[in-house]
Amino acid sequence: MTFEPDQGDTSVERLTPIVRRLVLLRHGQTEYNAARRMQGHLDTDLTELGVVQARTAAAELASRSPRVIRSSDLRRAHDTALALGAATGLPVTTDLRLRETHLGDWQGLTHAEVDASMPGARRIWRDDATWTPPGGESRVEVAARSVPVVTELLAELDDWGQGENAEAPVILVAHGGVIAAMTAGLLGLPVANWPILGGLANTSWVQLSGHSLPGEEPTWRLDVWNATAQPSDTGVQ
Repeated sequence: MTFEPDQGDTSVERLTPIVRRLVLLRHGQTEYNAARRMQGHLDTDLTELGVVQARTAAAELASRSPRVIRSSDLRRAHDTALALGAATGLPVTTDLRLRETHLGDWQGLTHAEVDASMPGARRIWRDDATWTPPGGESRVEVAARSVPVVTELLAELDDWGQGENAEAPVILVAHGGVIAAMTAGLLGLPVANWPILGGLANTSWVQLSGHSLPGEEPTWRLDVWNATAQPSDTGVQ
């Protein structure tokens, strides 16, 4: 026996899930990246290579017809976002909550200088999302300020993941530390497991999909980690 729904039965339609695509793009290379120097909230510029990286990533991501581009206000991320804006014709808005982790006393220091002054501290920081660099913030704190950006976009874009442009992603352009924290927060990972998300190369991106039925909060799934349109570099925070 086969079941044929009544023409007036909309249950199938009601149960069709909504899938919202979210792309988190890291900025291009800076001189601080190249020198393995800690940036945090310091406002640094892209190198010539970073500009090329931004344009290359923009060409790739523009082919996905994004619907919104939002960026950290720090120049390295904003300039990367503007390259994507130029490739798509979309405006770029900024949000302070997408800034990189504040690294406190470590900002401006090289990795070697941090290791000399606080031996073993960087390893603790990498392995413990609750640990805070002196005068800075932890990854848990970063997630607490950045995840609401996505929550607010869900309310703002009531047709995200629906209609003819259902596959069109929202793209947030930010920094390696904040992208890792946001991803862990959106996935609901136990804090002890946050370090499983490794580093991101410059202009690499993460893709998540938020799955839900109409009227429900989405459950986020990780689709892609550290995707790139170009060879990886050795860029760091």
